[in-house]
Amino acid sequence: MRYEYKTTDTCSQMISFDIDGNQISNIEFYGGCNGNLKAVSKLVQGMTVEEIEDKLLGITCGRRPTSCADQLAKAVRAAYSGQAE
Repeated sequence: MRYEYKTTDTCSQMISFDIDGNQISNIEFYGGCNGNLKAVSKLVQGMTVEEIEDKLLGITCGRRPTSCADQLAKAVRAAYSGQAE
């Protein structure tokens, strides 16, 4: 299932990805630091929701209370939780 997540407090505006059970693939960031976000997408390709949260949740960017990586962790959790409903 394809999922789209509107980010907050980051340079990227949206993240989209596929979720199958708890596995994440085909991650795309819209906006933000293009090269860094392509790298993040490749590094977490095929990981589970829990693995992504363990690695990325809580990462900040500068003075912001969040980051694109942190937003990805929140997005995959929201998508996974939404599947269970």
